[in-house]
Amino acid sequence: MSAAGSTTAGAGGPTGPSGLLDVLNVASVVLDAEGRIVLWSPQAEELFGYSAAEALGRYAAHVMVHEEHVELVVKLFSDVMATGRSWEGAFPVRRKDGSTRLVEFRNMRLVDDRGDVYALGLAADHSTVRRLERDVALSARMVAQSPIGLAVLDTGLRYVSVNPALERVDGVPAGEHLGRTIRDVLPLLDADALEEAAREVLRTGVPVIDRPTTGRTPADLALDANRDPGQGQGQDRILSVSLYRLEDARGTVLGVALSVVDVTDRHRAGVEAEAARRRLALIADASARIGTTLDLERTADELADVAVPELADVAAVDLLDAVVAGRRTSLGPSEPAVIRALAVRAADAPDALSAADPPGRTARYSPERLVTECVRTGRPVIVARVGDEDLARIARSPEAAGLLARAGVHSYLAVPLIARGEVLGALDLKRTGNPLPFGRDDVLLARELAARAAVQIDNARWYQNARGTALTLQRSLLPSHPPVTGGLEVASRYQPAGATTEVGGDWFDVIPLADDKTALVVGDVMGSGIDAAATMGRLRTATATLAALDLDPAVLLEHLDRITSGLDHFIATCLYVVHDPCPGRCRIANAGHLPPARVRAGHPPELLDLPTGAPLGVGGVAFSSTDVGLGPGDQLVLYTDGLVETRSHSLDERLDLLLTLLDDPARPLEELCDLLLRALHHPDNHDDVALLVARARAR
Repeated sequence: MSAAGSTTAGAGGPTGPSGLLDVLNVASVVLDAEGRIVLWSPQAEELFGYSAAEALGRYAAHVMVHEEHVELVVKLFSDVMATGRSWEGAFPVRRKDGSTRLVEFRNMRLVDDRGDVYALGLAADHSTVRRLERDVALSARMVAQSPIGLAVLDTGLRYVSVNPALERVDGVPAGEHLGRTIRDVLPLLDADALEEAAREVLRTGVPVIDRPTTGRTPADLALDANRDPGQGQGQDRILSVSLYRLEDARGTVLGVALSVVDVTDRHRAGVEAEAARRRLALIADASARIGTTLDLERTADELADVAVPELADVAAVDLLDAVVAGRRTSLGPSEPAVIRALAVRAADAPDALSAADPPGRTARYSPERLVTECVRTGRPVIVARVGDEDLARIARSPEAAGLLARAGVHSYLAVPLIARGEVLGALDLKRTGNPLPFGRDDVLLARELAARAAVQIDNARWYQNARGTALTLQRSLLPSHPPVTGGLEVASRYQPAGATTEVGGDWFDVIPLADDKTALVVGDVMGSGIDAAATMGRLRTATATLAALDLDPAVLLEHLDRITSGLDHFIATCLYVVHDPCPGRCRIANAGHLPPARVRAGHPPELLDLPTGAPLGVGGVAFSSTDVGLGPGDQLVLYTDGLVETRSHSLDERLDLLLTLLDDPARPLEELCDLLLRALHHPDNHDDVALLVARARAR
C-alpha cells in the first residue's frame, strides 16, 4: 500500500488507476453501420444530457450533433465506415436541456468476430481538453527551458525525468540519470541525506524547501580535470534542493519532484559581502583603536591587536632601527635590514609566538628574508601557500622555522608601513588556524590598516624623538647637588610626565651661599616641550646669578619677574628659600607657587601660610618675604603641582594626603622622596614633578 492507499504491483502486474481519464471524463459511444446508437456510457449521459434509455437505438446525428452540422457529420461517418480511417475534430452539440457545448470527438471503425462493422466514438468537453493541453504544454515548456534543475523520481527514488538545466548542473546527460538513484549519479554529494529526505517526503507529503547540500558533481570533476595543476582543486558546489510529493487526481503517489538551484555564486557573494562588511568594521575599529596615545610601543601594540584574529592568527610590527632613531634610510638589494621588533600578537599559536623576535629587541635581517624585501621595495610580499622553502625566508633562524612549521603556518603576508613617503617598517602577518590563504582582499585590507597605523606610528616616533630631546635638555639643566650643603641635608627627585605628554618646565635648585647659607628653589614654567625646558634653563641660570648677590628673596623674585616678562608668552611659578643655620630660620618668598610643608618633631606637619604672590611674568605685582623657623631636625618640603594635582581629587584632599605622609620626621630623606612619589604621583599625570626635601642639621 502506498502513502495514498493505492495498490502497486511488480513488473508486468496491475497498477492503480490513473486519474487523468477521470479529469477528461471521456464519453464512449458505439454506433452500428446505420449510425444508430447501440452502446452509451455513463460519461455520455453526463456530457450530452440523455440517459441510455433515451439514446439507445436513435441515430447519433440527431442526439450528439447540432442540426446545422448533421449533413457534414453523416458524410464523415460514412467515410470512416467505408475507409476505416479514423477522424477527429470538434463540433458544437445541443444538449437535451437546449444548451450548446463544444465537444472534442475521436471516431474509429470497429469490426467484431462475425465481420459486422461498428463505429466507436470518444467524446470529451472541448474546453477541458484544451485546458489540459495548455497545462501540459506549459509544464513541458517550463520544465525544458527552466534555469532551475528539475527531475522526477519514482517511488523507488530512481530518476524517471530530468530537464536540461539539471543535466548542466550535474554534468550528466539525462539518459544516464534514468533508472538510477541520486547516490548512483552524484556520489560526491551528501546523497544519503538527500535520499532520506526524499523518503520522508514520500511518507508524509510535507515538502522540503531549500535544503542546502555541499559537494562535488561530475561537472565539477570535469572542470578540475581541465584546471592548471598549480591552481589545485576548485571549491565545492553549494546546491539548494527542494522536494515535493507528486500525486494524481485520485491521490495516488507517483513519486517525488526534485528542484535544484546552484546557489554557489549567491553564497560566495554573500560571503564576500559579509567579508567586506567585516573589513569596513575592522578599518573603523582600527581608526578608533590605533593611535590613542603618542607612545610608539603602545601604538604598535594597538595595530597588532587589531590585526589578530580578524586578519591573521599571528601579527608582528617591525620598524627599521634607523627610523626609530629618527634617521632616514634606504636599503640596497644586498643590504641587510636592522629591524626593531615593537609588538607581536598570536591567537592560539604559542609556537609561532616563540618563533617571533621579542618586542624591544633589535635584529639584523638578511637580504633574503621576505620582511627585508618588503621594507626594501615598499611593496607587499605574499606567499599564499607556504612551503618548507618559504619558511626559511620567513623565520629568523632554522629553529624558528621549525616552530612555525609546528604551529601550522600555511600563509604569509607582509605589508610595508609607509608614512609621508618613507618606509618605516612592516606589518608581518601569518595564518595558522584560519584555513583560508591570504588573498587579494586581504592584501588590500592589510595595506589600509598599515597606512592608517603608519601615520600614527610616524607621529609617535617623531614625538618620542622630540620628547627625548627635550627630556635630555631638561635633565642637563637640572642640578646635581651634594647630599649635605651648608646647614642642610638635602634630597631631590625629578619625575618627567607620562610617555604620552611632552616634558614640562619644572625645576629645582640647591645654591650654596656665603656664611653656610643655602638657597632652595622650586619652580614651574607653564607649558611643555623644548621651549618650556629652555625657558626653565634660562630662569635657573638667572636665579643662580641673582642668588650670588645675596638679595632678599622678594627682591630676587622681582628681578626674575622682569626677566620672565621679556620672554615670549611664558609665565612661571617659583618658591625661593634662603636658609640661615645660625639663627635657624628660613626667609621665603612665593611667586604663585604651592606652599611648602614644614615637618617638626612633636608638631603635626603643616603647610606654611605665606603670601601667594603672582606668577613670574605677570608683572606689576610686589613680592614679600616671610621668616620661618627651621631648627635642627626640622624638614622643609618643596614640590611642584604635578606631585599633588589630579583630575579626580580636589587640591585640598591631595595636600592633606601629603601632610599625612610626612608623619615621621626621622625618616631618611631619600626614603621620604621615594614614598612621596610612590604615593602621590600617578603615572598618567600629565605634568612633571620636581621635589626637594631639606632637613636642618645640628651645628
